[in-house]
Amino acid sequence: MSWLPLSFGAPMVLWGLLALPVIWWLLRFTPPKPQTEVFPPLKILARVLKREETPQQSPWWLTLLRLLMVALIVTALAEPVFNPRERLPAEGAALALVIDNDWASAADWGQRVATAERLITDASSNDVPVIIAFTAEKPNAEIGPFDAATALDRLRAAKPRPIPTDRPAVYARVAATLETLPGASVAVLADGLAAEGDEAAFNMLLSKNAARVVWAASDRPSLIGLTGADNQVDGFELTAIRAPGDPTPAQVTAGAFDDKGRRIADATLTFSPGESTATGTMAVPFELRNDFASIALDGQRQAGAVRVLDENSKRRRVGLLSQAEADQAQPLLSPLYYIRRALQPFADLTEPSSADLADAIPQLLDQKPAMIVMADVGTIPEQVRQRLVDWVDNGGTLVRFAGSRLVAAGNDDDLLPVRLRTGERSLGGALSWTTPQPVTDFPKTGPFSDLAPPAEVTVTRQVLAEPTPDIVERTWATLADGTPLVTGMKKGKGTLVLFHVTPEATWSNLPISGSFVEMLRRIVQLSRNQGAAVANAEAAATSLAPYRMISADGTLVPPTPDARPLVPGAGPLPVTFENPPGLYGSETGVLAHNLLNAESRFAPLVRPQITVPITTIQYAFDESHNLKGPLVATALLLMVLDTLAVFWMGGLFSRRPRRAGTAAATTAALLMALGALVGHTDIARADDSKPGDERAIEDISKTRIAYVQTGERSVDSISQAGLEGLTRFLIEKTALEPGAPASVDISKDQLSFYPLIYWPIDPAAPMPSQAAIGRVDAYMQQGGTVLFDTRDQFATGIGADSASPATERLRDILGNLNVPPLEPVPSDHVLTKSFYILPEFPGRFAGGPLWVAASLEATNTENRPVRTGDGVSPIMITANDFAGAWAVDENGDPLLPTVPSDPMQRIYALRAGVNIMMYMLTGNYKSDQVHVPVLLERLGQ
Repeated sequence: MSWLPLSFGAPMVLWGLLALPVIWWLLRFTPPKPQTEVFPPLKILARVLKREETPQQSPWWLTLLRLLMVALIVTALAEPVFNPRERLPAEGAALALVIDNDWASAADWGQRVATAERLITDASSNDVPVIIAFTAEKPNAEIGPFDAATALDRLRAAKPRPIPTDRPAVYARVAATLETLPGASVAVLADGLAAEGDEAAFNMLLSKNAARVVWAASDRPSLIGLTGADNQVDGFELTAIRAPGDPTPAQVTAGAFDDKGRRIADATLTFSPGESTATGTMAVPFELRNDFASIALDGQRQAGAVRVLDENSKRRRVGLLSQAEADQAQPLLSPLYYIRRALQPFADLTEPSSADLADAIPQLLDQKPAMIVMADVGTIPEQVRQRLVDWVDNGGTLVRFAGSRLVAAGNDDDLLPVRLRTGERSLGGALSWTTPQPVTDFPKTGPFSDLAPPAEVTVTRQVLAEPTPDIVERTWATLADGTPLVTGMKKGKGTLVLFHVTPEATWSNLPISGSFVEMLRRIVQLSRNQGAAVANAEAAATSLAPYRMISADGTLVPPTPDARPLVPGAGPLPVTFENPPGLYGSETGVLAHNLLNAESRFAPLVRPQITVPITTIQYAFDESHNLKGPLVATALLLMVLDTLAVFWMGGLFSRRPRRAGTAAATTAALLMALGALVGHTDIARADDSKPGDERAIEDISKTRIAYVQTGERSVDSISQAGLEGLTRFLIEKTALEPGAPASVDISKDQLSFYPLIYWPIDPAAPMPSQAAIGRVDAYMQQGGTVLFDTRDQFATGIGADSASPATERLRDILGNLNVPPLEPVPSDHVLTKSFYILPEFPGRFAGGPLWVAASLEATNTENRPVRTGDGVSPIMITANDFAGAWAVDENGDPLLPTVPSDPMQRIYALRAGVNIMMYMLTGNYKSDQVHVPVLLERLGQ
């Protein structure tokens, strides 16, 4: 009978089914059914005297019901299991579970957890302690031994991480723990991918104290990773990898997404049979390519299938300009020849059709280039000069090379980074060298700081700069005698760069060196929008704060509390627990830190050859079901049916007073008639509810804080998480127990249900309509309060001459509201002492004031110890990002770091939220407490 998907934990109990015939014989008789007879007594007496009453046989269906009930109970006691599974070898001195929770395990993490739960359950039945360790967790994470319940809790709390495994370190800790528990069972739940140091790690774990091994790993991983996304001349070239040896062809689609998550391009990558690498190209215009923020493979929900892009992946249009005539016979003597070859791999080049500077410069500027390179261009025509200067001031990068024309043109303070001396310096001239000058180390403050000085480059002729006080900070490359080779400076939003040599190999051999290509590439990086911050950070080797992280399932999420700043360096940076993949930097510029690089490869994990017994299992959910509970419940249901059947056979349900039944029927008829006559009265209004009444009742049943829906997903999610964090803090610290935060649409939702509405100002959100602003104005006039948060403390403050976009948007909104005069919260305001004593109101940012309605007695502080009106301020304004400081995840951990990073700042921000809520709910109650002695004195008089 092994082919049946059913097993029994106590099969000997089934022998009890042999008692069913005896039970049937005992249950086949029932007492006689009572008879209802009409008097006369003589008829009853005659019937008694005529025959003797015998027990009536029970109906067959009742006997069958009782037999079935007994059979169900006996079967339930035998502990039946449907679709039983084989018990795993979780026995011995302990069970050691080593689980890969890296990025490769994210796709089937649920099956891995279910497999580990079965192992822990079997260990619990054998009363065996459990050691549980994850290979992608903190290095100092506790591994046990634990009891089975604690091990299950730790297993269910674990989650996959978007980082590689660290098997050698984790296996070493487990092996050290097993030295005190010889003869333990070891269960290896691997991701199926080989990693460096696996052989030594498995030998250390399994060769000494393991008595038996449970091996769970995918035989052929189906993972596909994205190892390259290079912005080439014709499009984005993508490279994907899979495990080698797969004989089947495969196709995968890659999608490109912008910074708002919108899909804007596609490409198909095809794996040939047996091939482990596939390539594809997104052939789209470079203007569209510059909007790419990330590229992901469809159907691959793991971090290796996603690549985030920074400014290094964006191509820029570069304009080339020269006054020299092109010589087709001798292209190497062209001033633009080496510049074209150096820039072509990572920029889109454009040149004017006219040689006249008056026409050529406007032609280039009409193309909206990010950078213009001028090879020995002299005097700029006056009619186009101002337009070129404005282009630089607005963010353009102008790179100029020296030459005879530039020397003859003289100084130009608007289009040169330094002032030049008249004439040039050459080998053998008046200002000459005895030998050609080499290039020394690049200054640490310039963009070439991490480049090695080119030892093969020498200079025989150059244009000298005037020795001004700022010449040192404007020098990006120097010669051995200290004279500048490259100078640069910021001008407005743009950059001016000057190479003090010609772009052809006449004054130096720099244009034919590899350093020339790298130097131009760094300057192109500086020319990009929002690229200067990251470039300078790389040059100074400072750290970049986490900005957006790639989760294990391949989605972009806010930084986790464990993420640490990234220190840029040369070459690919390792992905670790403290530096997971994602974007590092800020809104002004980011650096992409991806999981896989061009050298990454997938290799299947090979099961180690050991002498101890090995049990191989597959990752799967537990499909076995214990039938004991359902069988007992069915037996109880049959017992209830049996009881009802006995009552029915005994006549309990048939002996009802006729008069009571008639009265009940008459009453029901009268009620129905009355309802028909007065259909417009309360009886007909029993279901008079309107749409929205249910939510209104929910909103007024508890005090709830609301936030305004801006339409920006990231802003709204932070607002919701922030109010949830404040609600938790209120419940923990005060007697107030608010309901869940509510999101409101100010254009249609009822606002009067909420005492406080938090409104984060985002310039990207659509401007509210006049009708919506009118509803907010009515809400404020009726006693509600709106807390406006511009979240731009480090951009500008309220009242500054140069306001941020968020402040500008707030001014547009307040221009349509009846806003009272405002003032920063005074030191003696009720808000400073409504619950906590607070001198200031910080949020995620510190330093910005909290603005409230100005007190009418602001100047009379002696007679009014507490400054407040009779009511509550209808408006509050801050720039400190309260919601960002309050925001927590489902575990209660903060979502966003404070600026500056101070744990107490978050506490003060939460206390500020408590004070605001207490102020909103109590009004001037706190203020009146100060005047209690005076009030009592007056009452006594």
